[in-house]
Amino acid sequence: MAQTYRVVVNGEEQYSIWPEEQKLPAGWFDEGTSGSKEDCLAHVEQVWTDMRPLSLRRAR
Repeated sequence: MAQTYRVVVNGEEQYSIWPEEQKLPAGWFDEGTSGSKEDCLAHVEQVWTDMRPLSLRRAR
């Protein structure tokens, strides 16, 4: 059976993917997208266009 992943984001608006059946690590939140690893990575690539952490973006 294929592994299902979910897209997660932290307080600095940094994205990652996490196995759906595993508890999220502290500081990470479910973004709402789930599916295959490839689908989740494609979604992250589409939405995470500025790789700088939120605190750095706000420091401008």
